[in-house]
Amino acid sequence: MGDVLAGIHSTWEFDTDSVLIRFERGMRTPKLFQVLGERRIPYEALSSVDLMPGPRKGTVVLHAVPRLGADPLLDAAAGQLRASADPYRLLLPVERETLADYYATELRSALGPRADEAADEYLVPAPAAPLQFKAYDGKVSFDGSVVSFRWFWTGASSAKWKAGDQSFQVAELAEVEWRSPEIAGGHLRLRRRGKDGKPVDGEGPADQDPAAVVFGLGYGLVHESLPLAAAVLEAVRAAEPAGSVPAPRNHRADPKDIADRIRHLGELHSAGLLTDKEFTSKKTELLAEL
Repeated sequence: MGDVLAGIHSTWEFDTDSVLIRFERGMRTPKLFQVLGERRIPYEALSSVDLMPGPRKGTVVLHAVPRLGADPLLDAAAGQLRASADPYRLLLPVERETLADYYATELRSALGPRADEAADEYLVPAPAAPLQFKAYDGKVSFDGSVVSFRWFWTGASSAKWKAGDQSFQVAELAEVEWRSPEIAGGHLRLRRRGKDGKPVDGEGPADQDPAAVVFGLGYGLVHESLPLAAAVLEAVRAAEPAGSVPAPRNHRADPKDIADRIRHLGELHSAGLLTDKEFTSKKTELLAEL
């Protein structure tokens, strides 16, 4: 295509086989976008493209929907991102709706033959290591091959202090569980690989599990913890033994977790941060996980 479509918070540059999304660094730009900087999305990583009314009057949204399993960032997020923090949404003034419709049509024509199928591997790179952030009970760091937890005496439970600081080789992990800090019980949990290659269940609640850190007010913020979770998830997938069956990305969710997330969506909808269509769509996605 070779064209550029400038929106609010980001600009999309269209190439022959991909779109380069460049995020602004202004004060009003979501912090996750600022951390991501830019992302190149191959057209083969997309499943569909929609054009819809924006969250506020006078705006429209060009939304590219990635294939399941194509992007570790969205895999790790598991539907918990606010619509305003979705990096695949380009917010535009309504005056550019005709132009946006043109690009939506062009993008649809560029989708790969397997757009309706889950991707066999990640097609969009995760944020690059090294990465780190502070959780409520410890500091988390990832250097590309090892995830380290260093406990804080002010927040870590006695069970974690007894277990001591933890280090996990990517090769011994099977899954990464990220629960948004914007939802009750936010945490990052690493699930080890069992002898059968499947994830081993965590050792109780996240605040007692030495393979997990808990978030809290001001800790584990989305723009800090999600990029690290995505980078670890990407490394885990790359380290899977040859011939092994990847851990299912859409495992059956905890009904309580789904209820909490739907309640959170309802709050966003009531606050005017989600449109009726967006709320219904997200709610349907969450119910499908049960």
